[in-house]
Amino acid sequence: MDADVVIIGGGIAGVSLAARLAPFASVLLLEAEPVLAHHASGRSAALYEPRYGSPAVVELSLASGTFFRDTPGVLSPRGLLMVGKADDAACFAAESSAMALDPVTLAEAIAMVPVLNPETVAMAAFSPEAWDIDTDLLLQGFARTARAAGAVLQTTTPVTAIAHMAGRWQLTTAQGPVTAGVLVNAAGAWVDLVAQMAGVQPLGFTPYRRSMARIPAPEGLDVSRWPMMFGAGEAWYAKPDAGALIVSPAEEHASTPQDAWADDMVLAEGLARYEDMVTTPVTRLLSNWAGLRTFAPDRTLVIGADARESSFFWLAGQGGQGFQSCPAASQLAADLITGRTPDLGADLVQALSPGRFG
Repeated sequence: MDADVVIIGGGIAGVSLAARLAPFASVLLLEAEPVLAHHASGRSAALYEPRYGSPAVVELSLASGTFFRDTPGVLSPRGLLMVGKADDAACFAAESSAMALDPVTLAEAIAMVPVLNPETVAMAAFSPEAWDIDTDLLLQGFARTARAAGAVLQTTTPVTAIAHMAGRWQLTTAQGPVTAGVLVNAAGAWVDLVAQMAGVQPLGFTPYRRSMARIPAPEGLDVSRWPMMFGAGEAWYAKPDAGALIVSPAEEHASTPQDAWADDMVLAEGLARYEDMVTTPVTRLLSNWAGLRTFAPDRTLVIGADARESSFFWLAGQGGQGFQSCPAASQLAADLITGRTPDLGADLVQALSPGRFG
């Protein structure tokens, strides 16, 4: 098959870009797994909290706000509550300031989350400016838009070889050969491996495992209106999920690209940190899983043409901010690929460019 642009990776980054590009070019997206968003995108806590992340990520996330607000059903109110112990004061102050959280009293925090332990929770801060993202609605919306404009989204199609000859990319896949003028690397944890396959210098991305546990609602309470909770220093977090809670130890364990699974000991340690801040013990798990959050060396997304091979385009390093930044990130990538002037400022475009690595 021949296309103007081939995208490797069927997570939210690749699918949203396909939707943006399809009106202007022939687009083929290749996903190795049987379904879209099988890896990191399918295992996200999915909160739109635009002031979370590095400065460039925050700017991208804020720029995505209009799209989210104009797309019915994608966002629903959640709120963000940070809690800390007495000896967490320094990091609590820094983090609550960075995320624009307002101090609340312990009584106000307990009114939001009745199981908070007044003997251990010494400080709390809250912002209503955080929303759940309906990730399936968002992903499928982009997929429908892409297909309606002529893009082909092909699953169960791992790429096994890549060559660049006569100004065209030649890909060997499980479903046959593919050629394209532009190759977009949106392969998540596998981005450096795709670059190596294509003969392009890797940029030094690292996938980090993060584990999750789903537990019953404490004491059978209705948790649907509880905010997402963070422990100071991001030592753990908890979020309502379909009548239960998902709790994460918020670990970052460097990993190889793989179909990740939760580490039982790490989960136990994280659940213990959560239990220390509430009055109800965790007596059983409903399920557990893990995902890989992949970061560039400076923990900021990489969006742009490779510094040495201009037809190789990076869309990578979303870390934990892929969903909340994807509307602006995909628009920027599409603008750069099609030669249009981005709406985002030149300083931000440069901050995201792979050229920053030399």
